Amino acid sequence: MAQYKSAPITVRRSVEEINNKFADLSTFQNAIDALPSEERAKIGDVRFDKTYIAIKQPQFGEIKFQVKSNTPGRIVMEAVGLPLPLNLIVDLLAVDAETTQVLSSIDVEIPAMLRPLIGGTMQKAVDQFGSLFAKLNA
Repeated sequence: MAQYKSAPITVRRSVEEINNKFADLSTFQNAIDALPSEERAKIGDVRFDKTYIAIKQPQFGEIKFQVKSNTPGRIVMEAVGLPLPLNLIVDLLAVDAETTQVLSSIDVEIPAMLRPLIGGTMQKAVDQFGSLFAKLNA
């Protein structure tokens, strides 16, 4: 199992508020739609439905993530339709009552010999998700 982590991001929302957003992922689509067009262009092709996040990547095509578990402080999303197990994990640590530190990570089962080939792509993906998360919760 390989794990790739984003840098921690601090957002001005409580852990509970963030957890509640993951109960209905379409709330994130509303935030994307409210962004200026130049910001939306930077995000790329990402769609949020009530139950999944769809990300279109040139290398992999469309990847859908569904929430597998949502517990206080941790959301685990599982990739659907990929030939290998891949989870996107969002860890939430309360800084205070209204501020949360967010750390995104990707856990993927890939053979050791393939890690150098796709490791950079996985790191870039988790960094982009962390950046997207910060914008949607600003």
